[in-house]
Amino acid sequence: MIEIIIIAVFILGYLGIAFEHSFKIDKLIPALGMMAILWALIAVNHLEVFEIIPGIGKESHHVEGVLLHHLGKTAEILFFLMGAMTIVEIIDYFDGFSTIKTFIKTKNKTKLLWLFTTLAFVLSAIIDNLTATIVLLTILQKIIKEKEMRLWFAGLVVIAANAGGAWSPIGDVTTTMLWIANKVSPAQLMIHVLLPSIVCYAIPTYIASRMKLFKGFIEADLTEEPKKSKHSATMFYLGLGGILFVPIFKTVTHLPPYVGMMLSLAIVSAIAEFLSNKEFSIADSTAGLGANPPHLSPVHKSLSKIEMPSILFFLGILMAVGALESLGMLYEFAGVLEKGVPMLGTEHETTLLSDLVVLLLGFGSAVIDNVPLVAASIGMFSMPLDAPAWHFIAFSAGTGGSILVIGSAAGVVAMGMEKIDFFWYLKKIGGLALIGFLAGSAVFILLRDFILNAPH
Repeated sequence: MIEIIIIAVFILGYLGIAFEHSFKIDKLIPALGMMAILWALIAVNHLEVFEIIPGIGKESHHVEGVLLHHLGKTAEILFFLMGAMTIVEIIDYFDGFSTIKTFIKTKNKTKLLWLFTTLAFVLSAIIDNLTATIVLLTILQKIIKEKEMRLWFAGLVVIAANAGGAWSPIGDVTTTMLWIANKVSPAQLMIHVLLPSIVCYAIPTYIASRMKLFKGFIEADLTEEPKKSKHSATMFYLGLGGILFVPIFKTVTHLPPYVGMMLSLAIVSAIAEFLSNKEFSIADSTAGLGANPPHLSPVHKSLSKIEMPSILFFLGILMAVGALESLGMLYEFAGVLEKGVPMLGTEHETTLLSDLVVLLLGFGSAVIDNVPLVAASIGMFSMPLDAPAWHFIAFSAGTGGSILVIGSAAGVVAMGMEKIDFFWYLKKIGGLALIGFLAGSAVFILLRDFILNAPH
């Protein structure tokens, strides 16, 4: 009976997250509530909790020890994200993202489309797909005045940003989770997922560029605006370099990724403080709080702008999934999936997981948040490091969210910034995203089965 109550609480919490726009509540509320209730039910009913050990199976533990274990794993992800968010905010403090506008030299619609989708693809691999989308849509709003035209650009930027985040361990929360959980390594993730991700964004961009809508030129003023800071380009490249340094640090030291991210944050923060102090006079810092408030350091300012609702949402959802994992439910459900879902016949000979399960995961991420889906996958399947199925999960969960505008963080922010209608996106962009997702999946399977993991 108690198992049924636990599953019911999880499903209700999940529905609260999936329909946050309908209920008009932030998804952190159902996530935190679900997490607290699930662990309370485990503690009050003295349920047996397990730690899943790959290759061995379930090992019984005390509830407090297991809770601490999951909190530790979750904290690794949260501190990594907070570090990355702070670096991005420091770049923004110095108006670093205005550097991107210097790349825009053309008024040709087709060239602009390829430029923006490629920038989205590359940027999202470094600073995450959400930030990349915000930065590029802000630039689009300054360049393209025609509303319908801008909506098309925004939709294709969302597809490209999600595709760019899928092949990089720092590009999307889900790939970061897989990396931190030791399911994928940066090099193998790139080898397996880069080409499918390129196909996933390039085909929709190519189809769109052949449309009549993208013929001709835009009316735009491409003159450079004066930058707010003379250090904007320096901080832009320094910040991106700091984030790119993290996988290298992990490879050399074998320490968890958040340690490298904290080191990068320390270096970027130190340089930001130094440059900032040079720019402000003593008079600024001693001014009263009246009309001229004192100068806040870039680090303090950036820390105050971190998206805490997202951090708390990840805490809630990862700990809730951890509760189901500890009870052995995800382990059992994985067994049902592995036995019950038919194989497509495309699977790699080493895997027990059907490609159909992974494709359904991609379609699922279009409807509900991909973070809990991937968190559940990590808890369910006990495949080794760099098993091809993990790379497929990274691709599928990352790119499948583009099919619906509510299916990814990039889509939701674009929806907010440009007031994109759900059904407009479904009709105009959804089909292109679906073609990109299926084409990318086909390329992934061919690459995996016949080139990278071909039987010798």
